[in-house]
Amino acid sequence: MQATKLIILDRDGTINHDSAEFIKTADEWHPLPGALQAIARLNQSGWHVVVASNQSGLGRGLFEMSDLNAIHGKMHRELAEVGGRVDAVFYCPHAAADGCNCRKPAPGLFAQISERYGMPLAGVPTVGDSLRDLVAGASQGCEPHLVQTGKGAAYRGRELPDSFPANTRVHDDLAAFVDYLLAREEAKV
Repeated sequence: MQATKLIILDRDGTINHDSAEFIKTADEWHPLPGALQAIARLNQSGWHVVVASNQSGLGRGLFEMSDLNAIHGKMHRELAEVGGRVDAVFYCPHAAADGCNCRKPAPGLFAQISERYGMPLAGVPTVGDSLRDLVAGASQGCEPHLVQTGKGAAYRGRELPDSFPANTRVHDDLAAFVDYLLAREEAKV
């Protein structure tokens, strides 16, 4: 068992409502029902939570860094109100055409997390609402979990395509994932 209990979450569609028009301001950022409380439950059980998020709206000029900081400030404040926290936010500011290594499904954000925490990510749960979230994590050995919120809602009642990483587990939402994880942890005791 690794010393640091770490979980990597996608942001848009996993923690908060997503938008085809991008989340560009703090006023547009709204948590999904139960998501903040789920993160607080993870924290209370000794888990460190980090976010890995594509934010191509920066590279596309749809919003500024100050807007992204305001969005994350709101997320941190609302989490604190329910006793939760996100320890760090890793994001890719690039547009798809930039060809960077940090835009999911590329592994760069996960490599940054591994470096920052000084640990391999093998077995670290990663939770997202899209294929690219899980492919990026699985490339670093993370345990993939799909939530059926945001883009993941398209998979409700369907079998996952073979393009998803092997052993991807599916959950209704972030709260259901936390229920699963904490029950699994309790069963190991």
